[in-house]
Amino acid sequence: MFKIQHITVDSHAPYALAEFWSVVTGWPVSDQDEPGSPEVAVEPPDRALPELLFVTVPETKTVKNRLHLDLVPLTGTRDEEVDRLLAAGATLVDDRRTANGRGWVVLADPEGNEFCVEASLAERG
Repeated sequence: MFKIQHITVDSHAPYALAEFWSVVTGWPVSDQDEPGSPEVAVEPPDRALPELLFVTVPETKTVKNRLHLDLVPLTGTRDEEVDRLLAAGATLVDDRRTANGRGWVVLADPEGNEFCVEASLAERG
């Protein structure tokens, strides 16, 4: 058995990307990291969860992610969260919402990494 320590994301600007994901998750950027650090962590409030770790790499992202996060809002609605994340710097990749309120929205972070926002727990009933 293992504990997943980090979900690691390659990045050109780890601190800036960590700040974006801090807004997304509501988790703080590690107080051990600072702008210019080659690795920057976003720390979950529950230490049983993995940190998001952003590491400097020289190359840019060129293809669709083979792994991505699916996010479910704990408060508010999927649509409110999509609007909040777009205002925070995400971009719309694909809108898979359906007329019956199901479906999801594919967004990308400022460096192009895709993630999905699904219906909230309250919307799921």
